[in-house]
Amino acid sequence: MERSAPGFAGPADGPPLDYARDLGDPGEFPYTRGARGALARSAGWTHRELSGEGSPRRSNRQLHYLLGHGARGLDVIGDAATMGLVDPDHLYARHSVGTQGVSVCRREDFFELYDGVPMGEVSVSNSMNAPFCIAGLYLTAQHNGTDPALIRGSVINAPFFMEDYGYATHLPFPVRMRMALDAIEFATTHLPRFHPFVEDTYFISDGGPGPVDEMALGFVEIRAVARALIARGLDIDSFAPRIAVLVNCRMDVFTEIAKIRATRRIFARLMRDELGARDPRSWSPNVTVHTSGASLTAQQPVNNIVRGALQAFAMAAAGVKAMEISAFDEAFRTPSGTAHLVGLRTQQIIALETEVSASADPFGGSWFIEGLTDDIEARILARVAEIEAAGDPAELFESGYFRGIFQDAMERFGREISDGSRTVVGVNAFSMPPEDDTLLKEVSEVKIRPDDEHTERIIAWKAGRDMDRVAAGLAHVNEGVRTGANTVELIIHAFEHDATVGEIAGEIRVASGLKRDPMNPGAAA
Repeated sequence: MERSAPGFAGPADGPPLDYARDLGDPGEFPYTRGARGALARSAGWTHRELSGEGSPRRSNRQLHYLLGHGARGLDVIGDAATMGLVDPDHLYARHSVGTQGVSVCRREDFFELYDGVPMGEVSVSNSMNAPFCIAGLYLTAQHNGTDPALIRGSVINAPFFMEDYGYATHLPFPVRMRMALDAIEFATTHLPRFHPFVEDTYFISDGGPGPVDEMALGFVEIRAVARALIARGLDIDSFAPRIAVLVNCRMDVFTEIAKIRATRRIFARLMRDELGARDPRSWSPNVTVHTSGASLTAQQPVNNIVRGALQAFAMAAAGVKAMEISAFDEAFRTPSGTAHLVGLRTQQIIALETEVSASADPFGGSWFIEGLTDDIEARILARVAEIEAAGDPAELFESGYFRGIFQDAMERFGREISDGSRTVVGVNAFSMPPEDDTLLKEVSEVKIRPDDEHTERIIAWKAGRDMDRVAAGLAHVNEGVRTGANTVELIIHAFEHDATVGEIAGEIRVASGLKRDPMNPGAAA
């Protein structure tokens, strides 16, 4: 955006807006000013903090700690093995079990993880593989005597990009896409209050891309997934109200506020004008946020508290529906109990002491913000058109097109810090000798050790199973994959027959013509 004069915006910077067409009151199309009206906004946002560490039992204690300190929702991340659909006793997983999240590989792990959590009352969000997560939550609700239809929460579901910026499942794009669609279709019927399609642009952004690429890539995926569901015969209004967008908030807070305003407007017009949604709930996106983990530093970790607070205030002003503050020790580990409490108290102070919710969209009408919103919207739409013109998404993935975007962005981000064009306090400005950089280091540098005890429990449990029963469950998966059955239903059936995530994923690979174990391609199918 070019301003009329350096350092400030004036009337010439404000775009020619039609209030009803381009802004609308909060809670009204096109939702630029917020998805909720003033009364609904006064309730604030859902306060969450990322959790998951070690075994399900250990992570369960984290969940109850957060709930006991006022968390309004939960968010659980699986460890690398769980996200990659590998069991903890796998040769290449044992060295890191539970160090980057919770280890979950069987139905009983879900039972232990959510033991005592009121699943019909507390929103439960998950950074795990969507079909397996939904299957586990469905069975857990039944086990706890909760109607699965009452479960609230969400799960990341990103078939396009997860292999490139997150955790590789070693499943080909068509299989990932099918499983993503199966998860949404199953939840639409059986978990109607759950969000089975979280477009996770946070991971995209924290991988290096800026706000325009972040949202452009997200909308490419939202558009493609929605069209594929419609092609399956689903009505757009049956699933669109349960789409959520998890965005990042980096340090350029005005750009991030404008990005969210533009995102709501683009989403509303996409759903109503392009895809034909008739239900107003389909037009209004559920925008949630993580403050940026990539903006946090190992040097002077106390500075990260300030970064998180500034980002969180900006997102509260932007009107997000849920928020997590990336913990001050994230450069070292998943959040410690101390970091959890700091993040949660930061949200509570912002919500209860600043009156940030007194007015929806408090920056609306600013020449600067309105011009910035229009500018970002135009650039996002232009980038979407450029990406879609480059070819079919499946072919782009296979060619490494998306991977190239992430690699270039990561290299550029690192280069900007190295050459000083991007200032990071404590790193390339106002640094200090390591011997003086001690504040919060003792907490942050505590290492999470691999949970060998949990791995041994899984090994012993596997040895005691009825293997004929397990084999029958896996055979059902194989047949169902080949005949087009819903993969979530197949996973549920296999979980009930004591099969594990790694075993089920292996059977899906075999039924899809692949090797059972992608980390050991020489093994027999």
